[in-house]
Amino acid sequence: MTIDWTWIADHSADLTALSLSHLQAALSAVLFGLLISLPLAVVAHRVRALRGLLLGLSNVLFTIPSIAVFVLLLPVSGLTRTTTVIGLTVYTLVVLLRNTVEGLDSVPVKTKEAATAMGTRPLRVLLTVELPLALPVIMAGVRIATVMAISLVSVATYIGDGGLGQLFTDGFQRNYPTPVITGVALTLLLALIADALLVALQHVLTPWTRKRA
Repeated sequence: MTIDWTWIADHSADLTALSLSHLQAALSAVLFGLLISLPLAVVAHRVRALRGLLLGLSNVLFTIPSIAVFVLLLPVSGLTRTTTVIGLTVYTLVVLLRNTVEGLDSVPVKTKEAATAMGTRPLRVLLTVELPLALPVIMAGVRIATVMAISLVSVATYIGDGGLGQLFTDGFQRNYPTPVITGVALTLLLALIADALLVALQHVLTPWTRKRA
């Protein structure tokens, strides 16, 4: 199996556009997943009776095949990027919700009690004590969800989207391996770059972990 480097050079602009489209879909899904999972995780952490229900529901959604999710969304949002982002967001929830709950659970009770004893209101305790201390665990979930979303974007090729996944379809239909290999390589590269940037972001946002180390 050989690679046609001339084809890659001739399609560099298209490859760049597809890579950016691929990354935009994945990051949008992770962002929306965070916006949904953070309040749900706080509820699951505070109200133990709802914890099993919320985590169980996210697990059930994760078991639905990705193509089936996109098909179910078609009557609602059609063959659009919105369908892709909603479908990917569903899959990020199981990781983001569970990690956020575990992160909040990991915060020492004595630390929260000390903040409360100083007259800090519950919301401020959550924002300035619990979430910052839970951040390393939350960021681990964000990293997993981001890599997962980047890998799943290609499935959206089924509905005419899919970013780099379009290269897979093109290569298979023409029995031409270069687009397929290029698509796989670029997808892996995007995942590695995104993960490295998230590690750097966590390093900046959690200076106390560096001091402890």
